[in-house]
Amino acid sequence: MSLKRQLGLDILEEKYAYASDPVMGHTSEQKIPDTWVSTTCGYCSVGCGMFIGVKDGRAVSVRGNPDHAVNSGLLCPKGLSEHYTLEASNRALYPLLRNKRGKLARIGWDEALATMAEKFRGVQQKYGREALGVLSTGQLVTEEFYALGKLVQLGLGTKNYDGNTTLCMASAVSGYKRSLGSDGPPGAYEDLTQADVIFLIGANIADNHPILCQYLDANPSRTLIVADPRVTKTAMMADLYLPLKPRSDIALLNGMIHLLIENDLVDREYVAVHTTGFDQLEESVRKYTPEYVSQLTGLTPEQIYKAALIYGKANAPFIGWTMGVNHSTKGTETVNVINNLALITGNVGKPGASPFSITGQCNAMGTREAGFASSLPGYRKFESAPDREELAALWGIGVERLPTSRGWAYPDIVEGAVAKKIRALWVIATNPIVSFPNLGVLQHSLDSLDFLVVQDGFHPTPTTEVADLVLPAAIWGEKEGTYTNSERRVSKVNRAVNPPREARSDFDIFLDLAKKLGCYGELFPGWTQPKDAFDEWKQVSAGRLCDYSGLTYELIERHGGIQWPYPAGTTEVRTTRLYSDGHFSTENGKARLLPVEWEPFPEQPNADFPFVLNTGRTVEHWHTRTKTGNVPILERLSPNAWLEMNPRDAQSLGLKPHDHIDVISARGRVKGVELRVTEIIAPGQVFMPFHYAEANANRVTQSAFDPISREPNYKQCAVRVEKAQIAPQYWGVRGSPRARVLA
Repeated sequence: MSLKRQLGLDILEEKYAYASDPVMGHTSEQKIPDTWVSTTCGYCSVGCGMFIGVKDGRAVSVRGNPDHAVNSGLLCPKGLSEHYTLEASNRALYPLLRNKRGKLARIGWDEALATMAEKFRGVQQKYGREALGVLSTGQLVTEEFYALGKLVQLGLGTKNYDGNTTLCMASAVSGYKRSLGSDGPPGAYEDLTQADVIFLIGANIADNHPILCQYLDANPSRTLIVADPRVTKTAMMADLYLPLKPRSDIALLNGMIHLLIENDLVDREYVAVHTTGFDQLEESVRKYTPEYVSQLTGLTPEQIYKAALIYGKANAPFIGWTMGVNHSTKGTETVNVINNLALITGNVGKPGASPFSITGQCNAMGTREAGFASSLPGYRKFESAPDREELAALWGIGVERLPTSRGWAYPDIVEGAVAKKIRALWVIATNPIVSFPNLGVLQHSLDSLDFLVVQDGFHPTPTTEVADLVLPAAIWGEKEGTYTNSERRVSKVNRAVNPPREARSDFDIFLDLAKKLGCYGELFPGWTQPKDAFDEWKQVSAGRLCDYSGLTYELIERHGGIQWPYPAGTTEVRTTRLYSDGHFSTENGKARLLPVEWEPFPEQPNADFPFVLNTGRTVEHWHTRTKTGNVPILERLSPNAWLEMNPRDAQSLGLKPHDHIDVISARGRVKGVELRVTEIIAPGQVFMPFHYAEANANRVTQSAFDPISREPNYKQCAVRVEKAQIAPQYWGVRGSPRARVLA
């Protein structure tokens, strides 16, 4: 602080000066830009249109785009402060390589990429191609996902490639594939304004996707049903709130199907023409009477009747879900039961009515469509010879080079490293030390590697801190491409400012690595910019369910995003829905009704661990806070983790509000978390947000995964709660490079 400031003579007049702006009105002079750059928000999958205000080459402000089809100018707290992430103090600035002394030291890009290529090829030559694993993200633009998929599968030749989208959306993907024949949410946001009944299951949109609440507000005549164990902000909006026990949603849904059949509220004609398996489904739900379902869910028979009849008598009922469904060992099958409910009533792909998975990350849909991980690009199937032949012909390569099955999913790659089958790992724009369940297994996995590369826009993070090589990447606001949101809307992402120091776009990193590997000319002939990837992707997607072939950057910009499918020759931009004609992406064109049995969740509470832990998000933060933790306004709004507990349980343990407590499971302990005593949470349950590295919920979560989708069961682990013996601890590093994960 200067002497003038200490004496009170410097009142920071320039810093706090105000002026009038034709767009923003009377505002801080520092926030008035020279120009506005249109783009799409880089946080969640809602896909809000926005502008970045640029002044003297710096992003100084943001505002919502009032003409954008998704958000009509509204932004959530994260979007309103997104420009701060571009100049965060923890931006990754230079390539770093761990030296002989065990320290990360600055090197040049040429050395970084040469070292990466050498290490990866060395591991593959010694242990086999599949000894290399790659973990990606849902944060890149689609053009980068498309380039990365080709580079990994064809250039590096490993199929052990997956993304952190498996940690949130894999069950929705698998559920859609099993029921409807393909991935891809059938409906649109517009359905929320047209539905007469909206049924949200494990979906707290008020916190996790707040801009979607405007669609509920635009439909005052709808009836809102919310099923959730916790009285979330969304549950508080409900006309009918169903406080079901954790992981009893399958029982509830089967009970509703039972009542619809019993009360002749099934669309028999639709079922006969457009589905298979109804007789087996009918038999499977026979035992799910209201009385039986009441025992499993904790709901009254009257609540179950009411929910079933409201849904069954609706003209256009909408079903939406997020992580409350997906984060489960039964997540895929829960999605199948949701689809069953929609299908037997003929409510798929019609205005107001569809089973709609609300996606997590800004471009999780883009990687699902084009990324070459959970499927071949264009929702093609690994096991389909015609699909492989078609793709090989488009790329001009031998069909034998395409994998005939999917490689290991994210959890299997981690466990493969523990077993020393994965010897080198490339982690891109994700922070698994905080985000992967059961931290002990993840740490063992990283300790077992020969070489770890972490490519990220931020450093240090808990994961970059243990890397052998750190590659600094550009982030949102610094690169160009497209995102696809939850309703299949392709929106443009634009570069407003330059990346800091030596950071490069992921797209450029992929192409430069391809040159080091000697596969650039074959896989990316003449490519220099994301549009080159977009143009090829349009050809690859042509004729597929996710058809981009009629889209151009200019057209997308002009309309503020366009939903796929948008085949070449299309002239009208309108709301699109899948399966409106009743024809599905299965071999016989019919959707599959799949019987599913309720099962108790894997780790039940007991005398040693009497509480069921639920985890989730808060509106202020994003994932592991590598971005939002360095945005001052968001960090001040929600600086620390907390645990919610019912007053009855707190009293029995002698705990008071704001006590610091430890949360303990059979796997570990989270120390020094602040206690919130509230009836939002039911007796016997506790809730903790998962964003905080210093209070990492994944110290206690379990290694339990959906057997079909491989998505983790982040919720419903058994814990006990004790008063903390020490003050709260904050994350730091210690010990050897591999062991220094969290203090």
